[in-house]
Parts: sequence; structure tokens; C-alpha cells
Amino acid sequence: MGRRAPIRLTRRGRVVLFCFLLGLAGGGVALIAAPGQAADPPVPAPTVIVQPGDTLWDIATEHKGSRGRDATVEDIRRLNHLDGYSIDAGQRLVLPRTR
Repeated sequence: MGRRAPIRLTRRGRVVLFCFLLGLAGGGVALIAAPGQAADPPVPAPTVIVQPGDTLWDIATEHKGSRGRDATVEDIRRLNHLDGYSIDAGQRLVLPRTR
């Protein structure tokens, strides 16, 4: 039986082979790095409409979660860009998410 000569690639063949392998590697990376579906769709932030006689502390006490009332008051002020501590009836306030 005759012995086969090894395959010899020309410069063009090596470039084509390199580009093909690079494309395969890039496709594999793209598949791995592609984001999957989110577990939960985004949920809108909770809000409350201020009733006559409500204060920030009343609202914070009802919605404080595991945080303290004072920290929740400050979170409400930050989320709603409030300079002070006064709120008006009918005002819609964005609340921090409870943990």
C-alpha cells in the first residue's frame, strides 16, 4: 500500500481555515454570553396617594418592611426628590421596595 502525502495548505488555505475557526469560536462565545430570559418581568415601583392628614412618618410606618421608619422616610424623600418633610393631599409618592 502506498503512503499518503500529508495535506499541505497554501497561504490562502491557512487564512480561510483560520477565519472559519475564528468564526466558530466567536459564535460559541456569542451563544454562551447571550442573555437568557429574565426570571421575573420588571415590576413597577409601589406608589401611594397621600390622603388628607397623612404624614411621611405615617406612610413610612405602613410601608417600612424590614427597614426602620426613619430610613424609609429618607428613602421616600430621595425617590420623590422632596426637599423637606411636608406632603400634600392627592400627591402620588413612589415608595421603596420592601425587603
